Amino acid sequence: MTRRALLALASPGWHYPGHDRENRVFRPPVSVTTEPGSLGPRTGLFEHALRLHQRYPDSPLPRDGEPYPDGDLHRRRQRPRTRKDQRLRGSDVAVILDVHFGKADAPPSKLADAFHDVEVPIHYNEHIAAAALRADRQRVRQTGRWLVRHSTDRCSATVGLALLATDWAEEDIPLIQTIGLLSDRFGALAAEALRRRRGGEEALLWLAQRVEGWGRVYLIEALCRGGVHASRRWLLRHACDGDFLNGYFAGKVATAAHLHEAIVGTEVDDDLVDHTGRLLKIMAGCGGMGMTLEHYPPAPVVLAAHVAHLDRQTPTVNRYVDAAVIADHLASDKPERSGCTTEQRDQLVRQYLAVLDRQDWCDEVRAGLDEDGEFFAWFTANVAARLHLRAFTDVTGGDR
Repeated sequence: MTRRALLALASPGWHYPGHDRENRVFRPPVSVTTEPGSLGPRTGLFEHALRLHQRYPDSPLPRDGEPYPDGDLHRRRQRPRTRKDQRLRGSDVAVILDVHFGKADAPPSKLADAFHDVEVPIHYNEHIAAAALRADRQRVRQTGRWLVRHSTDRCSATVGLALLATDWAEEDIPLIQTIGLLSDRFGALAAEALRRRRGGEEALLWLAQRVEGWGRVYLIEALCRGGVHASRRWLLRHACDGDFLNGYFAGKVATAAHLHEAIVGTEVDDDLVDHTGRLLKIMAGCGGMGMTLEHYPPAPVVLAAHVAHLDRQTPTVNRYVDAAVIADHLASDKPERSGCTTEQRDQLVRQYLAVLDRQDWCDEVRAGLDEDGEFFAWFTANVAARLHLRAFTDVTGGDR
């Protein structure tokens, strides 16, 4: 996460206008079901993802796998014109698919370079899905598999994944997971394809643990839509990784994983408390992106439980900063913006400040923050100054 993004997310007056998610501009694996054939010497997108995954088996791919093997080709080509009527997006792809499936003997390889001159959506698209449903199911499945497995062009690989996103064959899960590791481009369709399959939650969780950025948004949102069971523990402790895009799904995680029950339960550990603080900090200031505390009914209960657990934790810089940003939002905003009454809000602020002003917490944050860094300057001039935090009174001036 960049420092600029961190400052924006932490700032109490911050309101994020949102991204145009549908129109972005782009620059346990693995045993797969494959079809015969090859496109030649160029490296396919699937092979590229697989090689990187073998080097980084348990973490996101560096730079989300970029540059892709077809990078030079896509830099040289003229970008397809975007349709003004968004309802028609994907219809050009559907026409190509209809013509292809209308020829009984046309092999999947005929589609290898068929989509260069049309706009290919990276999200589930009704026109493409309709074309898939008009064709023979087995042939659609084989075509989707071949395009994902062998395409050296990202457009064809995307169409192949879109075809698999209309299907439900479980044996395609490893294939979908692997291409989904290139998550900025393929994450949305991989999430849709996995969500439809038996064992989809476990498959989504595996992939969500290995992607970041937009891909993480797509995968975690799919987990939250599909019903949280096997993924609940991970979502409650690790879903938010610090990227400002976490604002899109923080409230969905809190709701789908029943955070209000977990944080007052009997199995509360440091990871749960820390991630709860992260969720609360995000929801306090993610207006325009996702659910805020104002629209999260259990907010007072979760806030009270978090600060009570915080009081018993060992101080760390991250815990201090998260708690201070939460307290700053509470103190700076109207009570209803945090879902609280005035009395609830005032009591919570007092409780957070009581922890933050303890000597051991003050010592920890002063020793851990880089006084020459950009974040320290912003934090002392804003959050610390507004809250009159004891650890920074010599920097911000004055006494409590």
